[in-house]
Amino acid sequence: MKKVVAEKYREFDFSGGKRGPVIKPEPGKTKISIRLDNAVLDHFRALVDKAGGGNYQTLINDALLEHIQRRSTLDAVRQVVREALAPYGPALESEGKRSRRRQRG
Repeated sequence: MKKVVAEKYREFDFSGGKRGPVIKPEPGKTKISIRLDNAVLDHFRALVDKAGGGNYQTLINDALLEHIQRRSTLDAVRQVVREALAPYGPALESEGKRSRRRQRG
C-alpha cells in the first residue's frame, strides 16, 4: 500500500502574520501561570457549576480582590484606633502586653 502524505498548505500565506493573541486581553489584566491546591480549584469550579455556568478564574480573582479590600479596611481601622489611643501614651500599650502575658500563663 502506498503512503499518503499530506499536502502543504499552499493556499495559505502566513508571511504577513503576526504572533500573539487574536483578541487583545482586557487592560489591567495579566496572564500568569499559578499552582493552586486541587481543593481550591474544586471549590470554585463547584460554585460555577452550582450557579449554572461562568468562569471559575473570575471567581478566584474576585475572592482575592475581596481579601485585599478587607485587609486594607482592617489596616485603616487599626491606624484610626492607634491614632485615637495615642494621647493616652505608651502606658496603655504596655498594660495590654502585660495582660496578654498573664493570660498565656
